[in-house]
Amino acid sequence: MHDVSAARPLRSAPPTQPLSGRLRVAGDKSISHRALMFGALAVGTTSIEGLLEGEDVLRTAAAMRLLGATVDRLGDGSWRVSGRGVGGLTEPADVLDMGNSGTAARLICGLLAGHPIFAVMTGDASLRRRPMKRVTDPLSATGARFFTREGGRLPLAVQGARDALPLDYRLPVASAQVKSACLLAGLCARGTTRVFEDEATRDHSENMLRHFGATVHVGIEGHGRVIELIGQPELVAAPVVVPGDPSSAAFLAVAALLVPGSHIIIENVGLNPLRAGIFTSLTDMGADIALTNQRIEGGEPVGDLVVKATQLQGADIPASRAPSMIDEYPILAVAAAAARGTTRMRGLAELRVKESDRLAGTAAMLRAAGASVEIEGDDLLVHGGTVPGGGVVTTNMDHRIAMSGLVLGLLAEAGMAVDDAGFIETSFPGFAALVNRVAGCQAILPLA
Repeated sequence: MHDVSAARPLRSAPPTQPLSGRLRVAGDKSISHRALMFGALAVGTTSIEGLLEGEDVLRTAAAMRLLGATVDRLGDGSWRVSGRGVGGLTEPADVLDMGNSGTAARLICGLLAGHPIFAVMTGDASLRRRPMKRVTDPLSATGARFFTREGGRLPLAVQGARDALPLDYRLPVASAQVKSACLLAGLCARGTTRVFEDEATRDHSENMLRHFGATVHVGIEGHGRVIELIGQPELVAAPVVVPGDPSSAAFLAVAALLVPGSHIIIENVGLNPLRAGIFTSLTDMGADIALTNQRIEGGEPVGDLVVKATQLQGADIPASRAPSMIDEYPILAVAAAAARGTTRMRGLAELRVKESDRLAGTAAMLRAAGASVEIEGDDLLVHGGTVPGGGVVTTNMDHRIAMSGLVLGLLAEAGMAVDDAGFIETSFPGFAALVNRVAGCQAILPLA
């Protein structure tokens, strides 16, 4: 767990030359979590290549070991999971510590709900502030019992259902985490679990369930979908190749768009249309981003991004796009700060319950750089132009605010500093070193 007493402040400044070269970003975090979990629920041994080895995913690996699966690291990004089968997880002898990972915590709540075992879960100070009722409330209908702190917050204890009931649940807000938690619980239930979503959210769980042999049907309902899972399947071990995380690729793409003369190629990026909203939004702003070498790997679309520096224009980003880019608004706001005109990002209520109040944190980050920004209800308005910089970004234990602040320093006239970049390791190990490599200089350095 990141030691708050050992903060790691960094500073960034405009590089002395354009960004250039070919690179790969860290493996997709969402797919990495799910590969470990479904591998633990499968019969046989699952091989995983390209696993993200950030702190968040390593917490999931540790949790799967405590729940009885055999999880071994063979080399860089290469892992092997020997599973217990659906319903075969065992009661953990210790507390499941999920660190900073809301994804892991919420999905594992679903996994635990369907097993007749007792478990206790906690996390770091940031995760203990985040609401869990959005998953514990629907999961209680399986017959599982949850005990939490006031407000549905961690630490929590769960007594899983002895004979889990299938769920029939309509998501009140668009959330792939809640949907996935319900599907994981439904694996252990006899009958069909149905989850209705009014807006389509990322479908990595559905894709991976099919990859491991489950029967999943997806139907269209208005603008949303209904997902049906036949319970108590026998999941069979299957190899998983994890593509590059589009959320991570977004930081490098925006950096290349904003540093004059830059031209980079980001290889092997996951291009799932329910995750690619950031690239659609950047294209709406005039970004020069081309897709090449497109293909399907493990049920997921993958390709290379060719990114060239571009003078961006302000745009109106619709609320309907939020589910496909919910983690990318801080870095989109950095792009908007350098664009000509005003960018309005609509419908960002969900950002208030991320690792921090990410809506307020994004606005504060831009103000620290001297950019003009407003919050109107759940909308964020960024008035683009010259970014003076010279301020310090307060990260509030949020890795995406930290990375966005460092990219902001690459375009700000006086650079920027972030008060703690240690949390970047939860999702993007080696981020600063990779930026410095494509920059050809030490654009990101420790704050003296």
